[in-house]
Amino acid sequence: MESKNILIKDATIISNEIKKSSLLIQNDKIVEISDKLGVSDAEEVINASGKVLIPGLVNTHTHLSMTLMRGLADDMPLDTWLNNYIWPVEAELNSEYCYAGALVACAEMIKSGTTCFNDMYFFMDHVAKAAEEAGLRGIISHGMIDFGDEDKRKQEFKESIRIIKRCHNTGDGRIQVAFGPHSPYTCSQELLSQVKREAAKYGVRIHIHVSETQKEVSDILEAHGKRPFEYLDEIGFLGSEVTAAHAVWLSENEMDIIKQSEVKLSHNPSSNMKLSSGVSPVSKLLNKNVCISIGTDGPASNNNMDMFEEMKITSLLQKVTTMDPTVLNAEEVFKMATINGARSLGLEDQIGSIEVGKKADIALIDARSPQLTPFRNPISHIVYSANGGNVDTVICNGEILMQNRKLLTIDENRILEAAQNASEELLSKK
Repeated sequence: MESKNILIKDATIISNEIKKSSLLIQNDKIVEISDKLGVSDAEEVINASGKVLIPGLVNTHTHLSMTLMRGLADDMPLDTWLNNYIWPVEAELNSEYCYAGALVACAEMIKSGTTCFNDMYFFMDHVAKAAEEAGLRGIISHGMIDFGDEDKRKQEFKESIRIIKRCHNTGDGRIQVAFGPHSPYTCSQELLSQVKREAAKYGVRIHIHVSETQKEVSDILEAHGKRPFEYLDEIGFLGSEVTAAHAVWLSENEMDIIKQSEVKLSHNPSSNMKLSSGVSPVSKLLNKNVCISIGTDGPASNNNMDMFEEMKITSLLQKVTTMDPTVLNAEEVFKMATINGARSLGLEDQIGSIEVGKKADIALIDARSPQLTPFRNPISHIVYSANGGNVDTVICNGEILMQNRKLLTIDENRILEAAQNASEELLSKK
């Protein structure tokens, strides 16, 4: 990437405080925040008067290439959805389909202010290629499933390690790789234990689904005599390098285990609601100081990747289930989508807040729109009023990915057509 000094002038900046100021980007970092910065300080100037500057949003649980299955199977339980629709289609996936699906997901994320994602799926070197071209930051993992089959287990490790060696720290350091065991009910104890060892060996994170449904909990109880997080704790799997998605059905003991083991959680309210999986006890977990972030899950079970929508739903769902309107206020939810997201991926020193020395991962929100007028409380408006369509400009790693709603790193029309064609071809095979 060619380095360029960028001045964002006269923005309403949401950092540790809310203030009207200007921000200077040099190469990939924020180097100064001051109301004294002038146009002579940079090669490119973005007039951000009337705009709100926030950290790029962090989506901590996705399956990007599932854009190709958007709208394929709605209004059914998770088991039926997976067994009868999703898994049969996934059996026909190839690298080209996953690349096309990931590219359109990257476009969707950029256009709705997300600059960093945590993805688990297949053909992940092609997902990495899409993210690298789009200019986004992400952690990718090959979804590992063995169902106790030793040969399958060997293949899953072979593929995961291939992706680590090929893609880790690529794209100017934007792309990292994790191990992605799918879940405790699709992965054997041998696979999970080996993942823990290999992750330590390669110095990478672990991304897993845990306790998404009541059926999963009862199946694990029957197989192992313990609830999912208790079982994972017993086999020594849990730790601060683990990001667990969903965590819907938790006992008090499991919440304490999560806190003690420093596991990071990704809350996926839209997907959990749509599949009737249940409601994660987010407010209880936050009271225990557990690190919880927000994820959209895949576009086949959400069915979009708009983190603004996800923030609002996160707050409202907790309020209505606890019958307490004070629970999970706008500021707490905003942190879940930004700095907590960064913490959940081990990136809090680099991204997640607007600070000098951090990476220039930024979104500008156009406050001059009907649903944000009158403009008086920036964080309230971001969480409760805005949607992805209010995002005007997105910068990641110091590179402008979108300006005035126009994508600059990828050709939007071309990738939309490619994804449409890939989806139609894929679904014709099942």
